[in-house]
Amino acid sequence: MRKRYTAQFKAQMVQEILKEEKTLNQLAAEHGVHPNQLKRWKAMALEGLPSLFSRNDQAAHTAAEHERQVTELYAEIGRLTTELAWLKKKAGLVAQS
Repeated sequence: MRKRYTAQFKAQMVQEILKEEKTLNQLAAEHGVHPNQLKRWKAMALEGLPSLFSRNDQAAHTAAEHERQVTELYAEIGRLTTELAWLKKKAGLVAQS
């Protein structure tokens, strides 16, 4: 079974790596994580750093994601409303028999 690590744990490990007080292998041994996994987490963190400082990009992405969700939800409301109307009509036909 694969181990699952929390985002908080991963962030702490990357912080420890960036402090450079201990080697990657020391940290891996202390915390029971493979050194290659630590390298991947560090690379992911460093890749994501620029986006933390670009509020416009982040705000635009958040707004676009919100708009997509709203569109999907309105489409679902439309489908459900149509289905409900059909079911009501069908129930009325069944009740008349």
